[in-house]
Amino acid sequence: MNEPLDGSALSQYFLLPTDASEAPVTGIWAERRRLASIMRTVIEHLTVADTPESELREAADTLQHLAAQLGAHPRRRKRDDIADTATPMDKHALIDFSPLIGLSNPISPPLELTLDGNTLRGRLRFGTAYEGPPGCAHGGCIAAVFDELLGYAQSLTSLPGMTGTLTIRYRVPTPLHTELHCEARVQRISGRKIFCVGRLYAGETLCAEADGVFLASR
Repeated sequence: MNEPLDGSALSQYFLLPTDASEAPVTGIWAERRRLASIMRTVIEHLTVADTPESELREAADTLQHLAAQLGAHPRRRKRDDIADTATPMDKHALIDFSPLIGLSNPISPPLELTLDGNTLRGRLRFGTAYEGPPGCAHGGCIAAVFDELLGYAQSLTSLPGMTGTLTIRYRVPTPLHTELHCEARVQRISGRKIFCVGRLYAGETLCAEADGVFLASR
């Protein structure tokens, strides 16, 4: 059984994706990101395009071959990535595979984060793969964004922790294919509990808001 990672030890490694991307991204990281971006486009086309059966079969055969080719290599472990982290570029290993902000993860929207004083701000756009009600983002995907957003906000303190509770209030449906912006901040810290709040907007419209309580490592 794997032992849980020590959140206090992780605090020195946390950085915003923009911090890492300020350095030129070349080599293996550039190709990982390019592949992930292409895969996002494939996923989007698969969910919306009325593609002929023959083309679907050809695409599936191609991807099956690529899956076998990529799967033949040793698997990476995040615990090893943390131990090996030494430079800002190495830190891509901690953020680039996130399912929400990871530019090397094809299932991430991705969510782009920047720090504005004490407020963490984000931008994203949900494609059709994240659809719930027609034309709107799935509520579970919105909750995942808040978990990442608030989780990242609390991780920038000296006491990063794990999600304890996350409460979402859905105000209006969140549209697809629309640039969304969000924000989060740490409201207060009480012992091991870190209280965070966040909001998600489409333009000036408040789509959803969240309260999160995170528990710092002992």
